[in-house]
Amino acid sequence: MSIPSLETVNYSVDDDVAIIEINRPDRMNTLGGTLKQDLEAAFFTHARADPRVRAVVLTAVGDKAFCAGADIKERATRSASTFDYFVAQEYTHTLFRRIETFERPVICAINGVALGGGLELAMCADIRIAADHARLGLTEVRLGAIPAAGGTQRLTRLVGEGIAKEMVFTSAMLSADEAKAIRLVNRVTTAQTLRDTAMELARQIAGQPPLAVAFAKQTMNSGLQVGIDEGLIYERYAAAILANSEDRKEGFQAFAEKRKPVFRGG
Repeated sequence: MSIPSLETVNYSVDDDVAIIEINRPDRMNTLGGTLKQDLEAAFFTHARADPRVRAVVLTAVGDKAFCAGADIKERATRSASTFDYFVAQEYTHTLFRRIETFERPVICAINGVALGGGLELAMCADIRIAADHARLGLTEVRLGAIPAAGGTQRLTRLVGEGIAKEMVFTSAMLSADEAKAIRLVNRVTTAQTLRDTAMELARQIAGQPPLAVAFAKQTMNSGLQVGIDEGLIYERYAAAILANSEDRKEGFQAFAEKRKPVFRGG
């Protein structure tokens, strides 16, 4: 279904999973028009406010592109001073960071090319699954630019300094299998099974205690930004907060009674 306020994104909920689907197939699902604003609304107006949602699948319409990056034709008609560009880019950085730290787990189903800003968006997800025909790359350097939506930072953290620099410096486009080999994506599936695979994993996550999943995500994300000693402190805090949660009590009780637990997120 499509929510009237969203022009370039389809939003729906299936069981406990929100499906956020980029819908600009005529422009290779590029980051133009109102797409960024629509992604912001889908995540933070609709999914965040919906108590049913325990996981998110981020994908796109069609099988050619998840997101081919910036809408170059649209960009070519604009001009901006160095200062104006610097200020405008803060919105993209803030939005992508908010998606990266979204309270529920986000699975990105990459159903075609993910280039430039499209791959930078995909890297904000917790887990990436790619169709076997997908191609992935940060190709901005060949246009005289750099990955400027977080790519220089997130790619290095995901795949390591040497591989990240080689990808960026050469504007390389990787196959899905090559991306999996360097751990840029978690899994590779056929195009026909991509959506089902992402939904199956999302439902598996949605069946876990939501508060524990949220704290686990936050703790792991925070730990990546600091040393191990500080990360362990975050872990202790999170574990202490969860120690008296209703879901933890339910989990232990259900285990003792040999029944399926019912988690309510408290």
